[in-house]
Amino acid sequence: MCRVNSWYTCLLVWTVEAVAALSRTPLIVFQHEVINFASEDIVQEILSHTTSLPDNHYHHYKTTKHLRTLYQIGDSEKDLPECEARAVCSKVDLYDSPWIERQCKCPKQQKCPGTLSPNDGHTITDRTRQFKLCEPVKKLPKCRYFRDITWSLRTGADNITSQVVRCHCPKGSVAYLIKRQPIESPQGIGYLYSFACSPQSRLRCQRKEPCRLFTVRKRMELLDEVNTNTICQCPHNHHCPKHHTHPGVLQGKSYTEENIRTYSGFCIGA
Repeated sequence: MCRVNSWYTCLLVWTVEAVAALSRTPLIVFQHEVINFASEDIVQEILSHTTSLPDNHYHHYKTTKHLRTLYQIGDSEKDLPECEARAVCSKVDLYDSPWIERQCKCPKQQKCPGTLSPNDGHTITDRTRQFKLCEPVKKLPKCRYFRDITWSLRTGADNITSQVVRCHCPKGSVAYLIKRQPIESPQGIGYLYSFACSPQSRLRCQRKEPCRLFTVRKRMELLDEVNTNTICQCPHNHHCPKHHTHPGVLQGKSYTEENIRTYSGFCIGA
């Protein structure tokens, strides 16, 4: 099990091993190498070629009746497996234009919530994602920081995933990968990823240190799946880029086999 102060290192090691064993690593457990410090030339280039963006530039989602819907298996509801207890039936991505990925069917002909509202009584929120459950989330206990497993993500050799929630993180916290276990089956080797809760970092960013990391996977035309990790808080009169296409962001490594690109965002003046 990883110590809290070294989870980025553990996450990178686990990801490399997983990529070798699976043809498709879940993006939520994929993390690129952390760029602790950029060169002086790069920092100067960022500061000289970027300008502050107006507050209304940043994305805010609007409720719509027509959301793009993907299915983790097949192309319709009938192809989905039945959800187990406390499983995530849909994932809603709010990073850019909202879209939904259906994971499983709720039992007893119950419908999986399909709204963008985080207050529908069936939603767990983490960063720019919402996880929808068949059961009311008020029945979930509150997790303890660093100790309890908030959810587990199981992947099979067939690349089908199942995410089961055990407890909900305290308000204002984020989930991080704490453990990975191999699972053997007749179809091959899969993995069980376990996540715990952590308060958001309140450390101030050092000069040349990235404030946010972006991991981007192209799912289909005009649709990116993006995972974000906030590393530190920008100093006064500076802000951290919220989108991987915003000023102040540099592209990092690309992982061709996984169709993944990585980016690091740096604090820029207001």
